[in-house]
Amino acid sequence: MPDDASSAVPPDAADPSAEADWRKVVDASTQGPVTAFVVSATAWLVIGSLLALIASFKFQFPDWWTHQAWLTFGRVRPAHLNTMIYGWISMAGVGVGAWLWARLLKTRLRGQWMLLLSAALWNLGVLVGTIGILAGYSRAIEWVEMPYVAFALIVPAMVLVVASFLQTLWKRHAQHLYISIWYLGASLLWGPFLVIAILLPIYSGIPEATANWWYAHNILGLWITPPGLAAAYYFIPKVIGRPVHSYHLSYLGFWTLALFYNWAGVHHLVGGPAPQWVVTVSIVFSAMMIIPVIVVAVNHHLTVVGHFEKLKYSPTLRFVVFGAMSYTAVSLQGSLQSFRYWQEVTHFTHYTIAHSHLGVYAFATMIAFGAIYYIMPRVTDWEWGSKRLVSLHFWTTGLGIGAYFTALTIGGVIQGFQLLDPDVAFLQIVEDTKPWLIVRSVSGTLMTVGHLVFAYLLARIVMRSGERPEGPTYFHPVPEGTFAHVGGDGSRSVPASSKPDAS
Repeated sequence: MPDDASSAVPPDAADPSAEADWRKVVDASTQGPVTAFVVSATAWLVIGSLLALIASFKFQFPDWWTHQAWLTFGRVRPAHLNTMIYGWISMAGVGVGAWLWARLLKTRLRGQWMLLLSAALWNLGVLVGTIGILAGYSRAIEWVEMPYVAFALIVPAMVLVVASFLQTLWKRHAQHLYISIWYLGASLLWGPFLVIAILLPIYSGIPEATANWWYAHNILGLWITPPGLAAAYYFIPKVIGRPVHSYHLSYLGFWTLALFYNWAGVHHLVGGPAPQWVVTVSIVFSAMMIIPVIVVAVNHHLTVVGHFEKLKYSPTLRFVVFGAMSYTAVSLQGSLQSFRYWQEVTHFTHYTIAHSHLGVYAFATMIAFGAIYYIMPRVTDWEWGSKRLVSLHFWTTGLGIGAYFTALTIGGVIQGFQLLDPDVAFLQIVEDTKPWLIVRSVSGTLMTVGHLVFAYLLARIVMRSGERPEGPTYFHPVPEGTFAHVGGDGSRSVPASSKPDAS
């Protein structure tokens, strides 16, 4: 069984030049939807980042903007969370997924009008939801704070994405479905189901809390995580020029994720009034998540072995490998965090905030950045304008999330032990937490700078501004032949008369 479905070509493309032409057709079919979703996602990334900074600085300046109700912490923080989850990472996942879906199925993307309509509805939904939260119409369910009217727009948008992807799947040329298709397809199945399930007006009291954490955990693990893993499984072997180490391990990682993750969320209610058997089952399956995590980590690591020097040159590879390593870290940390003895220390502390950012940002967001650096030159037939700005983007976001996670993890553990000590005054705990929160604000500022740089680069490549850059964009001059197998990492689709680029 071949390790990479991209080795196959449509029946009418038997020679390299025809194969290159076919890839150009596929890329052209994705241009409108991919651009719409990626640009929209980046706009929400910037908006969400500014909301995050306001929320973070309120720890240093608690009286700042207190006379404006819509800028109080209780409104800004959930507005930030929802814009990042439903605006940034969800829309970026659809944009990246649409390109991968067409490329790996060897066919033009069908239902483009549905995806464009979906992007419009999705943006309107997030806009209405964010304004609703800031205006005081927040729902008291974490990760679902936006009012119902927002989801009345987002859910149909998700259904339109599913319809377009199913049409494309039906018209596919590839017979073998690469593992990335499995992950993307599963996400399309799980995501809308999760959102619809949590919106049903059938919960109250303890069942509502249980459903809340079932949803909050699974929207990360079964909606956001699969596109991230799909991108990692595609771009790591594609950029370095070798197949995935083990296709059988990739299957094992997929099915164990599907089996175990769905049960894991209720461990957030350790110590609460939820039935103990439900919490215990959740802890058991959280521990079982070690299996898919180790499988994926081994598969990715053994794929990259011998090619680590390429991280020096390739923006895509550097971002994606950073994200893949973070997936291993956040998942193993999540298994540890589910145990009762550790929850006693970390529950209700900043440690939990660090953990969630390691997942949504260090893993999913960094992989999304890497994927977009590869995809956009191919759908715009243009190159990134500045390798220095791309490098600045990586280091501000990489160092920013690294400092953020480290500070809040250490500070959260200290905070947890102090909360368990009856001899430590609560005000002393607050004072001891302040230095870690300052690091949080500085780190958030670094990441926001990176987001603004990324938004600027994206605007330039979408508008094709300035002189046509000579691609591809690398961090450093590349020894000849290093990326010959792909025609240049991140390079735009080449004309048929030139050497073909990667599938």
